[in-house]
Amino acid sequence: MRAWLMDGYEGVERLRLAEVPDPEPGPGEALLRIHYAALNPADAFLALKQYPARPALPHILGRDGVGEVLKTGPGVDQVRPGDVVGILRCEAGVERWGTFAEKTVVPAASLARAPEGWSEEEMAAAPLVYLTAWQALVQWGGIPSPGEVLLVTGASGGVGVAAVMLGRSMGMTVAALSRSPEKGRRLRELGADHVFDPSAPDLRQQVLSALNGKRVDLVVDSVAGPLFNTVLHLLGYGGRISTVGRSGGTVPEFNTASLFFRRIRIGGVSVGDYTPEGAQAAWAEIARRLRQIRQRPVIDGVYAFEDLKQAFRRLAEGPMGKVLLKIS
Repeated sequence: MRAWLMDGYEGVERLRLAEVPDPEPGPGEALLRIHYAALNPADAFLALKQYPARPALPHILGRDGVGEVLKTGPGVDQVRPGDVVGILRCEAGVERWGTFAEKTVVPAASLARAPEGWSEEEMAAAPLVYLTAWQALVQWGGIPSPGEVLLVTGASGGVGVAAVMLGRSMGMTVAALSRSPEKGRRLRELGADHVFDPSAPDLRQQVLSALNGKRVDLVVDSVAGPLFNTVLHLLGYGGRISTVGRSGGTVPEFNTASLFFRRIRIGGVSVGDYTPEGAQAAWAEIARRLRQIRQRPVIDGVYAFEDLKQAFRRLAEGPMGKVLLKIS
């Protein structure tokens, strides 16, 4: 089979397309012919040694994907050859070969059929970012209350779009940050009540004015960097920040005293904490909520398998939604 191989930690520009032997499924596993795979920033981080995993080399990146079951190992009864399924959170693309290949082996417990009416592309795009957004929203003690204010930074990215949709499904007031007016219009269509330009010098005043005296209850933050301290000041008493990424770099001059009197809490999000059973339960609830609000995953573009490096360049530019590879 053909696959994009990572031979070291010099970044995704050093990946090479090569022929490797087909993998074989072991007990509890299924062999998939991958149709579509989705790119995630974590793939690029791993390729730069900026991620905890240290897989054996050569490695194949790619955590999301959808494909046809070709063969199953002993003890598999969840799927059978011919089924078209998507991959939920597992070690594919992390410690074991992933989806930037014509075929891959995945634990059968981590496979799921697409929700009714979804395309294969939509299923390939969704699991990692929606499971991440779900954890970011519920990790503070369950589903937020209707009417609470959610602020989403980096809102046009994969996790950002997912958080906007899921926050809307929970009845939250959703404020999104995006520098692009065009993306801002799309975010409103997806469920954002307010959209603000994070580079605006009066961002704090704009947000508080739009909220009519209320403050932010929960932040899903993919940016960090200098924006983090501004976001912190927008929180009300008992406010929470779920940190998902750091595309804006490290936070400068962070003062822990800013947490004290409003009892602000900051917590990291790790999609790797999902068990197969937990991921399946969360995914079923995510799919139900998306059906309820009549929304589906947003796809920025689909690239040919051979154009993986161009697809990663698009990911680095800041797409609206997900970037996909069409593999077979």
